Amino acid sequence: MSKFTIVGLGELLWDIFPTHKELGGAPANFAYISSLLGDEAIVASRIGTDALGDEVLARLDGLGLDTTQVQRDPAHPTGTVAVELASDGQPRFEITQSVAWDFLAWTPQLEELAKRTDAVCFGSLAQRGLHSRETITRFVRATRESAVRVFDVNLRQAFYSAEVLAASSQSADILKMNHDEVPIVMQSLGAPSLEEVQSAQWLRRRFDLKLVCVTRGNKGSLLVSKAGVDEHPGHPVIVADTVGAGDAFTATLVHHFLRGSSLSAMNKAANHMGAWVASKQGGTPPMDAAQIAKARVQVTTH
Repeated sequence: MSKFTIVGLGELLWDIFPTHKELGGAPANFAYISSLLGDEAIVASRIGTDALGDEVLARLDGLGLDTTQVQRDPAHPTGTVAVELASDGQPRFEITQSVAWDFLAWTPQLEELAKRTDAVCFGSLAQRGLHSRETITRFVRATRESAVRVFDVNLRQAFYSAEVLAASSQSADILKMNHDEVPIVMQSLGAPSLEEVQSAQWLRRRFDLKLVCVTRGNKGSLLVSKAGVDEHPGHPVIVADTVGAGDAFTATLVHHFLRGSSLSAMNKAANHMGAWVASKQGGTPPMDAAQIAKARVQVTTH
């Protein structure tokens, strides 16, 4: 199976739990699962020249991820997020502001990476500051026409705007959000009040998207394309925490989308990986070959 170049673009940080810390940020979680599935995965972000930044690089190296596009910032600290878990494993976040990933810089290295990228996943959180927003916009615009651009809506605190939601959706091929975010996105865009499937269909038409995905936690997910609709009921698991489960879902979705899988095959595999990560602590659990094999595109030989 050929390898694709997959980029997680945006925030890179430490999730600080009451008892420990875990490497966090959707781009790292997304890239890690993409690498487990067999593609060349790269994290493009920015960290401080501090001890936490050194730990980030060591952790990424330990995960086998490319760190050449992780910038160091002497003026701003490595990002942190205080995480509290509810009884059902759902996280609540308190995100530190004015940190290194808010100042992601456009560089010749990032431009070169954009030109060879097969798929890039970027979110709304990393665009809370103008500096990183401009860099992310330039990166997405610099990708090849054939590249798959994934906008992962990530509504945290008040770190989003109608402008970012609209512009990012317009530049994307795939729009992904969770079920709680759907009505907020629709309202922010001045869309009519519709039920979930109709909302996804409206967004697909409005932004000429190839795919709209809505994750529903332990109740599975919805995929909507021009060809049709697919709904998956999800997989029951004992939840350790849900941090990174959505990113695992997105990475698996992209893995299958790049290889032309059907909506149902995409949905089944993505739900499998999301459930597996939810059953583990943190967003980057150790490799489990059996679980990964179930989620990968199956290659037939003759």
